[in-house]
Amino acid sequence: MKNNFLGALAVTTALSPVAAMAQTEVQFWHAFTGRLGELVKAQVEEFNASQDEYVVVESHKGNYSETLNAGIAAFRAGEQPQILMVFEVGTATMMSAEGAIRPVYEVMAESGASFDPDAYIGAVKGYYTTTDGDMLSLPFNSSTPVLWVNRDAFEAAGVDPDTDLSTWEKVGDVLEQLKAGGEDCPLVTAWQSWIHLENMSAYHDVPFASQDNGFAGLDTELMLNGPAQVAHLTAMGDWAKDGKFIYTGRRNEGGANFRSGECALFTESSAGYAGIKAEAEFDFDVRPLPYWEAVTSEPQNTIIGGASLWVMEGHDPEEYKGVGEFLSFLSSSDVQSAWHQNTGYLPITAEAGDATRAAGFYDENPGTDIAVIQMTAKEPTANSKGLRLGSFDQIRGIIDEELEAVWAGEKTAQEAMDSAKERGDALLRRFESANQ
Repeated sequence: MKNNFLGALAVTTALSPVAAMAQTEVQFWHAFTGRLGELVKAQVEEFNASQDEYVVVESHKGNYSETLNAGIAAFRAGEQPQILMVFEVGTATMMSAEGAIRPVYEVMAESGASFDPDAYIGAVKGYYTTTDGDMLSLPFNSSTPVLWVNRDAFEAAGVDPDTDLSTWEKVGDVLEQLKAGGEDCPLVTAWQSWIHLENMSAYHDVPFASQDNGFAGLDTELMLNGPAQVAHLTAMGDWAKDGKFIYTGRRNEGGANFRSGECALFTESSAGYAGIKAEAEFDFDVRPLPYWEAVTSEPQNTIIGGASLWVMEGHDPEEYKGVGEFLSFLSSSDVQSAWHQNTGYLPITAEAGDATRAAGFYDENPGTDIAVIQMTAKEPTANSKGLRLGSFDQIRGIIDEELEAVWAGEKTAQEAMDSAKERGDALLRRFESANQ
């Protein structure tokens, strides 16, 4: 298998320096800042204080794309960390990086650390495992999109904040009411491709790509230009033209608009909970992601976003023991329960979810269990298991360009998605050729 991760670089096994201190050092590179960065730092400090054999050093390396690129560059230079956070769209790239990564199931077996792969919830684990069920990376911050509601904005516009928002048809009616009531930003979104194409497809049980969305082979083609996707984007394009949907950027730029109280509705990750709870000075709640009743009588399941932790090759056995202990610590029920409750990310183990419910957290914070229910209520299908596509970060960039053309009224949704398919398929063929 050719190595897309390394390009033409020959695989090396350069060992990282062994820490001079008695404690074995483990480098952990991540993409978190703000409240999430503070919580990761606290996790690392708790682990370091819990034992005296290993010391984990956490480092922020930029956003998700920048962190992945930093890991690639570091491996080429023989300076890779032991643990690298990689967002979900980088999964296929990491899987193809033969000689660059050490599968988590091997690390945990060799380290002797506590590890039960069956403890992780299926909708999360399945994304990061082989067809044989072996875990390649450790699910860490797994989220899924939901609908956030600014109740104060609804009331100011004369709209009942408890109105039914379960379908996009009903959301469309509410957007009309909000606009008529003087709301300048009825709807804003984060991560437009992830929510309004990738998850929209899974939620309606239609394929985003062939070959089981890439899980069944590299010879996959995009199918994001189907009737369901085009109908949804057409509606959003109409809302954009009418000032009902306000576009603010490709990533999470819309989060600042919602948290400041400017917008009434916000499609965003369940992990928006950390920032919204910390910053919002208005009453808010969270609802399930809407679905189109014209497409399905009931939704399937949404898919995960976020990232997992990959273990890099080229380190000493003692360092991998430290990695195993740290990953086991992160998976423990207490740590996962606190992470889930503080961030809105999914609990990666069933035990952590059960502990959160038993503690009364969901009763005290209505809606915080919606993401878990949305992900686990139904057994995933081939269309809703997730996406495993090569060069997906670049493909998302193409999709973003095409969506922006729709929002600006420069292309129809069909024209934009036909173009996205053609351009994206070219990258998929290149990835397939490089990794056969």
